[in-house]
Amino acid sequence: MSSTVAVIGAGTIGRSFAFLFARSGYTVRVFDPRSDLAEVVAGLQADVTADASARNELGSQVGAVEVADTVEAAVDGVVFVQESGPEDAEAKPKLFAQFAEAAPTEAVFATSSSTIPASLIATALEPEAAARVIVGHPFNPPHLMPLVEVVPSPQTSGQTVEATVEFYRSCGREPVVLGREIRGFVGNRLQNALMKEAISLVQNGIVTVDQLDTVMKNSLGLRWAAIGQFEGMHFGGGEAGIRGFMDHIGPAFAAIEDLPVDLDPAGMEDVFEQVEEAYGPTPTPQAAAARDRIQKAVLEARGQGR
Repeated sequence: MSSTVAVIGAGTIGRSFAFLFARSGYTVRVFDPRSDLAEVVAGLQADVTADASARNELGSQVGAVEVADTVEAAVDGVVFVQESGPEDAEAKPKLFAQFAEAAPTEAVFATSSSTIPASLIATALEPEAAARVIVGHPFNPPHLMPLVEVVPSPQTSGQTVEATVEFYRSCGREPVVLGREIRGFVGNRLQNALMKEAISLVQNGIVTVDQLDTVMKNSLGLRWAAIGQFEGMHFGGGEAGIRGFMDHIGPAFAAIEDLPVDLDPAGMEDVFEQVEEAYGPTPTPQAAAARDRIQKAVLEARGQGR
């Protein structure tokens, strides 16, 4: 089997995936129409080499990152394609048609899209090619965050799902296969619900932006780094587990009222100002490095420090 994969799109997500795949031992061909692609790929190769050196890995254990001049050259002979281009529902089907024309018949066609389902991307493809289209949606950055949401369309074959899961696991990721397509998938739907509640609490004067983040970092965020939502509920019910939790706390939670929330720019202005006052007008590289350092420490504590 080929050990070469393609990354189409060298934006933030594409570069992170390329680094991950090369670090995992694959030869990675990267295509993007950007004019500085050669410099981007050279930087990725340097990062992979530095990471391997820091981990005391032999050169044979890591892959290489290569420039591809065209989409067709990128996908020629590969076993897996990770597309991470713009969220354009008209452009992606055309791009995947190029994959189907030039890639091997066993290659998987995965998209990083968080909004466009595999069924839409595969609409114009022949059934054999449509069966190989699947969503592989990461959390940013994918070389650090283990989760990949794997979302097949009704046309996606079971063989494609299995191959996708196996590939991401070979890169040290934690794939979760969704039962069916749904807007926002799972992670973003959970994030969306929490985001709206957080904004409403600030807009209604219950808490400030920095206070809410303090609450998150020192309670739920800390807990969720160790256990998930349902496991936490199971713990919370004591000997009776989740049944005891819902028996004792469920009615009180059900009685919590919804607060009004305004997501329009004018309604968000006070939230914007509080965030910028607390954290600066734009996120700094230093803050991002601190975030990544903490996240890496959490992953190492969980035995997922790869």
